[in-house]
Amino acid sequence: MKRRTLLQLAAGSAAAVSLPRLAVAAPLAAPLAAPLQELRLDYAYYSPTSLVLRRFGWLEQAFKPDGTNIKWVFSAGSNRALEYLNGNSIDIGSSAGLAALLARANGAPIRTPYIYSRPEWTALVVPKTSTIRSLADLKGKKIAATKGTDPYLFLLRALQTAGLRRSDIEHVSLQHADGRTALEQGKVDAWAGLDPHMAASELESGSRLLYRNVAFNTYGFLNVREQFLASHPNETARVIQAYEQARAWIRANPTEAAKILSEEAKVSLPVALLQIKLRSDFSQPLPGKEHLAALRQAAPILRDEALVKPGVDLARTITDLVDTRFAQPYVKSGAGV
Repeated sequence: MKRRTLLQLAAGSAAAVSLPRLAVAAPLAAPLAAPLQELRLDYAYYSPTSLVLRRFGWLEQAFKPDGTNIKWVFSAGSNRALEYLNGNSIDIGSSAGLAALLARANGAPIRTPYIYSRPEWTALVVPKTSTIRSLADLKGKKIAATKGTDPYLFLLRALQTAGLRRSDIEHVSLQHADGRTALEQGKVDAWAGLDPHMAASELESGSRLLYRNVAFNTYGFLNVREQFLASHPNETARVIQAYEQARAWIRANPTEAAKILSEEAKVSLPVALLQIKLRSDFSQPLPGKEHLAALRQAAPILRDEALVKPGVDLARTITDLVDTRFAQPYVKSGAGV
């Protein structure tokens, strides 16, 4: 995407901002725990929906009558969000789909009732002056990627398409933002990135995408601790309703959403517009056949690279992870607004 085009997008008039009130979920027929004193959830630059929700305080408004405090925790990547969930530091957290499957397969007590978007995290990036032209050229090269995230798992899948394995490259484990810095400083030869960091590197440093495969995307999963989902189904439903409100608002106000992302992530508006308008899909919030198929297609890499224990039933793990029914009453017309 040319910089001129993005600047034109930035200059376009923004849609009017509307802040509808969040409806209260209908009570669910399940035993409830004591009144919730604090709801803990994450926000992340790879999930603009969470940024919009946090900015407008819709959850704070919805839970104020109950006296429930809303605690926001920043996740720098799927690995952090899943660590927080597994360690009971948050109740609800956002990650990539395959990363969530890996965590569940290794014992994390999580379920996924909602898809917050399909972000961009299926590309390998090289510096603008790089002589690397194909995946085969990555053999023996230093590649940055954040372990436990979909960019890292995408790297492994991409290498596999070229007949390479993890042992054929030198993996440098860095958080996403640090991976971009290492790439631009010449400390690594390639980087498995994600937006907005990847978009910023492209537009501001001239980095180029060596390999991109959207078919490898396993979507953005909103994960809930199983214990929380079982004891607080009403509260979980209200969070999903709030995410639906934020998702609908983004689709109606993409430029305004990009401005929020720009401010939160401290990236330029053209970078945020590239992420929001051109490389994020907010149309499929209900987990369904498409998301299950993406996980089934991706799951073999977890076994091939010995990332899960021998004997783990990944097909069963996918079924246990993805809840295709819980969010249905709270998403309009199947695919939402």
